[in-house]
Amino acid sequence: MIKFTPILLAILYGLVMYRFSAWRTAKQLDAQSTELADPKLKALMDRMAAALELPRIRVHIYEIDPVNGLAAPDGRIFITRGFYKKFRAGEVTDEEMASVIAHEMGHVALGHSRRRMIDFSGQNALRTALAMVLGRFIPGVGPWIAGMLTSLLAARLSRSDEYEADAYAAALLTKAGIGVAPQISLFRKLDALTQQNGGTIPAWLLSHPKTDDRIAALEALESKWVTTD
Repeated sequence: MIKFTPILLAILYGLVMYRFSAWRTAKQLDAQSTELADPKLKALMDRMAAALELPRIRVHIYEIDPVNGLAAPDGRIFITRGFYKKFRAGEVTDEEMASVIAHEMGHVALGHSRRRMIDFSGQNALRTALAMVLGRFIPGVGPWIAGMLTSLLAARLSRSDEYEADAYAAALLTKAGIGVAPQISLFRKLDALTQQNGGTIPAWLLSHPKTDDRIAALEALESKWVTTD
């Protein structure tokens, strides 16, 4: 039992941190966000809501500068003020912004946002277990290797989530009569908009798939749907 104590403590720590992180995130979002009220975007959001047979889709503006979309664990959808400014400046079209909203809705519908926070406890336990095992064979370096392996696993899971959310958004946008084209055009702009291009970093180290890979996946889906129709 004693040998398993560090792992059990890691799991307990992860669960506590999950609760605390969820509470802190919700509080921060409450304090720094307002509901989005934009006529052009509302028209597209209403089309997506009708496609899902929902009365409405509610989106909030998160008052931070980085260009991003967010899906909170409680199911709320956010667009950052920085992203909205790009839209208002004409750098992002209304249909491209709708594709961001659809993508974040995918994260909510598929349970990614909530699961990511819960996975934190499992990753802590795995990191601790690997550090214990590797530390015996590679003293000093073992914990570093354990952390690296756990980070790689988390990144791989995150990339899988992104592909799934892309596919959900593509299906929703197609059903709403908007189509996949805005997703693809936005991806082609995204590196310049965020100025966070992966550059020389290997794709498997990134938490998001490479842009070209995401575009290729969407084009394959679109081609499949056209062939099926």
